[in-house]
Parts: sequence; structure tokens; C-alpha cells
Amino acid sequence: MDIFSPIQLFSDWVSYSLLALQRKSVAGNAVNFFITDSIKILILLFVIIFIVTFIRSYLPPEKIKKVLSRRFELIGNILAALFGIITPFCTCSAVPLFIGFVESGVPLGVTFSYLISAPMVNEVAAVLLLGLFGPKIVLLYIASGVTIAVVVGFILGRMKLEHLVEDYVWKIKAGKTATETHLSVKERSSEAYTYTVDLVKKVYPYVLIGVGVGALIHGYAPENLLAKIAGKGNHFAVPVAVIIGVPLYSNAAGTIPIVKSLIEKGLPIGTALSFMMAVTALSFPEMIILRKVLKLRLLAIYIAVLTLGIIFTGYLFNIVL
Repeated sequence: MDIFSPIQLFSDWVSYSLLALQRKSVAGNAVNFFITDSIKILILLFVIIFIVTFIRSYLPPEKIKKVLSRRFELIGNILAALFGIITPFCTCSAVPLFIGFVESGVPLGVTFSYLISAPMVNEVAAVLLLGLFGPKIVLLYIASGVTIAVVVGFILGRMKLEHLVEDYVWKIKAGKTATETHLSVKERSSEAYTYTVDLVKKVYPYVLIGVGVGALIHGYAPENLLAKIAGKGNHFAVPVAVIIGVPLYSNAAGTIPIVKSLIEKGLPIGTALSFMMAVTALSFPEMIILRKVLKLRLLAIYIAVLTLGIIFTGYLFNIVL
């Protein structure tokens, strides 16, 4: 039984019994999606922030900053990109992890290497590719994503864009006494809880907006349209797939059935993969959440870089395969 099954049951009861909406109607699906994901993300948001904050209490920012200082920034970019492979990037993890990196003194460019790698090198996509094409293609997928994350993160780090991060991020001093070694587990937990509640209050309204937008377009899976206008022979198929994928809202697992359907309909694997990456990494709801910590100019730079990276990966796969 899935740990979120009770949430789904509650959402079903509210949507289809209490509100008497039809199960397969647009309104019914939208309301059910909104209730389910709002509760899921609230729980995940709280848990992730609390755990990250509690663990960080044992890792003084001075030590983290020393390890990932500008002297070793390229190494920091590589480590952050590799860390992104095993970390799921979603609306509930982007903001707290970004803030956690910044608070710990990690250079902004290194932080971006993580933010780029996490959605581009998705572990679910890697498993799917392994089953479809074998280990060589998976290695190509991982290598291309990590390389883009490292190079772009390093370049962004040299552009001195710290002033384009929202001011409140720099002012947060969560657990500033938590680095003291004499604190007990109870005290550290209390510090982490206080900080978590405060940050959730700041972030969650943006989460609700993002989920709300996602709920309105939930269930829209344009396989036929995409297969028709981005099929073989179209040199602009990859950018088209990215453009179509941006407004959608889902995780990698949710897009796998669509990707399989697209491939079965003759869509090149690189084009289908670009669509999947756009849905999971460039979705409009995702950008709403990131807007909480990035000023518009920096958000635009991030979107542009990630879009180019996804398009490059799509073309690379189409050429190789």
C-alpha cells in the first residue's frame, strides 16, 4: 500500500462524494489532483525542510563553505551535479535545498549545477532508458546532463549573479546556534521545527498557486499532436517538443506512459526525452515555485540555460541513435 493512499482516499471522498463531481470529468480530475498534490507537497515540504535543517545543524556552514569554496569551485560544481542525479527535483525540494545551499555558504554557481543536474538527469528516466536501449545510452544521458550542469554552473558562478537572488534568502539565519556542539538532539529538533514552520509559511502559498495551475491542465497529454508535428523529418522537432511540454505539470513517473506512447508512434527517443525533461524541469508551476527565491532576471537566465541544455540533449540522442 502506498504511503500516500490515505491522502488519495481522502481526496476521492472530497471530490466525488462530498462535492459530487464526476470521476472522469475535467472538473473532477482537476479538484482531485489539486487536493491530493497540495496535501502531498505540504507533507513532503515539511519533512524535507526539517530533515535538511536538522542534518545541517551538525554541519557548520564554515566547513561546508571551506569544502566548496571558490578555490575548489569547479570540484564543487562536479560534486553538486553528481548529487543532483540521486536527488529528486520537484516543487517541494527546489526551494528548501536552494536556500540550504546558499545558507551554508555554497557558491551560487555550484548551487546552479545542482539545480540544473537534478531535473536533467532524472533517475526514473535513466531506468526507463536502461530498459529500452541498454547501459550505453544511459551513460550518454547521464554524462551529457552532468557535463551541461557543471559547465553552465561554473559559467553562471563567474557572472556574479548573487544580487539576483531574493533578498530574504540572504537574511535567513536558520539554526544559527545549531552549529554549537553542545546542543542536544531535542534542542536541534526544536530549532529545525521552528525554522521549518517559518519557511513553509513563506513558500506554501506559492506551492498552492503552482499546484492550482497544474490542476487546470492536468490530464492534458498531447501525444497525437506531438507525434504529428514533431515526428521524423522535422528538424525543429526537439524545440517543438520542449515548447509543448513546458505548460504541462507532472513528475517523471507520470510522463513515462506518454513517452512510451510517443516512441511507439515513431517519435525519435531524443525528441520524446526532451518532452519529458521539459515537463519535469521547465513546467510553469515549477517556475512559480522557483520565483520565490530567484528574481525575474535570474529566473529567466536559469530557464534559458536549462532549455538550451534540454534541446542539446534531445538533438544529441537523435543524432547518436
